[in-house]
Amino acid sequence: MHAPRLLTCAIAAVLAVPVYAQSQLEEVVVTAQRRAEASRDVPITVTTLSSEQLATANITTLSDTAKLTPGLRFDTQGPSMQPTIRGVGTAITTSGGGPNVGIYVDGFFQANSYVADFDLLRVKNVQVLKGPQGTLFGRNTTGGAIIVTTDDPSTETAAEARLTYGSYNRQVAQGYATFGLADNVAMDIEGMYRTGDGYFDDKLSGDDKIGEYESWSVRLGLKWDISDDVSLLLRYTKTDKDDPTTQLTNAFVDDGDAGFLSQVSAAGRAVYGVDDTRGLPLVYFYAPFAVPVPTKPGDVALNPPVEFKTESDIYQATVKADLGFALLTSYTQYREDSSPYYADLDATAIPIFNLYVGPDDESFSQEFILASNTDSALQWTAGLNYYEIEDTWDVDASFGGAPFFDYGGSTTTTKSWAAFVDATYQVSDNWFVTLGGRYSDDRVEDASFDTNPFTFFYEGPNGEFIPFTGAPGTVIPVDDLKNDDFTPRIVLRYTPTDDSSIYASYTEGYKAGILNVGGLSQKPVEPEEIEAWEVGYKFDNRVLALELAGYYYDYKNLQVSSYQSGAAQIRNAASSEIYGLDAQLRWQVSGDFSVYSGVAWTHARYESFTNAPYYSYCDPTADATSLLFCLPAELGGLGAGSLVQSLTDASDGEMQRAPEWTGNLGASYDIPLGGSLLTLSGNIYYTSEFYFDPEQQFRQEDYTLVSLRGQWTDASGRYTVAVFGDNVTDEDYRTQVLFNTLGIGSVWGAPATWGISLGMNF
Repeated sequence: MHAPRLLTCAIAAVLAVPVYAQSQLEEVVVTAQRRAEASRDVPITVTTLSSEQLATANITTLSDTAKLTPGLRFDTQGPSMQPTIRGVGTAITTSGGGPNVGIYVDGFFQANSYVADFDLLRVKNVQVLKGPQGTLFGRNTTGGAIIVTTDDPSTETAAEARLTYGSYNRQVAQGYATFGLADNVAMDIEGMYRTGDGYFDDKLSGDDKIGEYESWSVRLGLKWDISDDVSLLLRYTKTDKDDPTTQLTNAFVDDGDAGFLSQVSAAGRAVYGVDDTRGLPLVYFYAPFAVPVPTKPGDVALNPPVEFKTESDIYQATVKADLGFALLTSYTQYREDSSPYYADLDATAIPIFNLYVGPDDESFSQEFILASNTDSALQWTAGLNYYEIEDTWDVDASFGGAPFFDYGGSTTTTKSWAAFVDATYQVSDNWFVTLGGRYSDDRVEDASFDTNPFTFFYEGPNGEFIPFTGAPGTVIPVDDLKNDDFTPRIVLRYTPTDDSSIYASYTEGYKAGILNVGGLSQKPVEPEEIEAWEVGYKFDNRVLALELAGYYYDYKNLQVSSYQSGAAQIRNAASSEIYGLDAQLRWQVSGDFSVYSGVAWTHARYESFTNAPYYSYCDPTADATSLLFCLPAELGGLGAGSLVQSLTDASDGEMQRAPEWTGNLGASYDIPLGGSLLTLSGNIYYTSEFYFDPEQQFRQEDYTLVSLRGQWTDASGRYTVAVFGDNVTDEDYRTQVLFNTLGIGSVWGAPATWGISLGMNF
């Protein structure tokens, strides 16, 4: 049976069965409206993943949560992790760029996409908010928001440890401890170390440890209950990661959609000796036969160095004060992130072009949230927010295997101020009205880019080409950019029973404008804007929890990117239209058996995108005025056989990273064993086919990922032994396609893996 149909039938079958179970689910409490509320009372589509659900589905990193969240994808563009929800995401990588899905950890915004995928340690739950969250969460949440909540330190002493060993020499050690320093002062410490050989093979050297990785993190917390009404939580987190996985590309093979000769003239195709590129690796056409061009999953042949490292220092302070009528929360954060990487962008063993990019970020944020704390008919939340990040990129390059040299760089300083209020009024016993609005002021200042030895012109403020004859390394200033926006929210909600609610909402979101300094441009990229209408139904009686939603998005001025020789070219697409359906449920079938499932149907199309980037082989017969011109060696090109970027009309085409169907079906079953407990669990995730790019050249076929787990817990509840498997059917699938004019590269997901974990709780 086709997977979407299977998931839909599974949900229908569950809903058709009478509920006889006596065991109850825990009430799901979310903070989607910046205050704690039962999920069924929140008029937003929210997927909430508890710590138990994360564990039984083998979810260890934030990106893994996509396997439990229909409509959510985590893709990478190089090492930049970029979530997409309901087709709304981004593939932009540049100084001052940002995601379309906001990630918040314990209330703190995490802007740097290079450190967006992290290990989930001591997590209480993960909430995925679908749809624009412009009023409550602000800028750059046109797709939605992901909220990660962890445990606070406790004066009640507790500790746990876990050791894991798995396929490809995967080794993980985790530990956590919390204790009291005084009656009102608690401290906790958490650490993680992870290492392994990776699943890649180097076809040049025979090295099967080319994907070797190592990472560690330490997190310290100190909580002081100053009084019954006031508390202070201080946290420091240090992370260090060395993992080349996202950079280990091999050649993308044309499956018939790429059309790399479709724009080349008949005379040009005659030079190549073929009429289309179906079945060919999309790299330099005349790559020597003696040089391996791997295309199989896990096989690579690249010029070193190829690596990705990150280092972060994060300082946080959270103050909570119960004022009686409201709860005041202050979030203060300072963080430094360094995320340098080396990439071989031509996806072959030919020493054509290697790139080094060294992003360094320094950010500060301050937010005040005031949320009502009474049982009155009016419930409200208000807030003030300030955010600032200085984003500096150093860029080096190597041609033909020569030593790296200065290839430019860029810097931006982004500042954002915002104020918002969101209020819900109970009009009658069953009717509620919500009105909200947020005003945001965003600025990009002190922006500039550095020229490189091949900078002969750059793009001016109005899109004009400005000739450049100066020395490499010249700093070109860019005018400041200012945007402001008001994003309203209107909701009408009706509660037929105490266990259910029906809602209709209108919300807006916006993604701030950026400066394409990474593309040697002074021309601003305009803000994105999205208008969203949604209707939904929620039911939760502690045995069965169900959410259904339908939505429509009017999405304008999309920021999209393409890549030439590793540099991002960013432009605004005119508009797109997105609509779809969401369904998800949790069912406590019996005291021992629980089921969770979800399915999302997404129809996402570009309404008007007449200047979409299109990758092609150059035309050997084209003249220098053509976008298909083969740049000769004397001008720094490769001549015939090289890749170029032209334009095409992508109107009515599918939006990138927006599969039509996604879904999951999971279950957990407890088997008592004479005082001990055996828990068997599994999860099936399915995605239909989709495109990694806006011009529909690089397709990923549909695939299904199956995870299985069996865990034994001793009678005391202190010790656990678990065996688990991920992608147990050994599906081949890509986690990213890197498209640029040097070669089209693929990074493949992990094959079937197995492991064993030992846990101890004290």
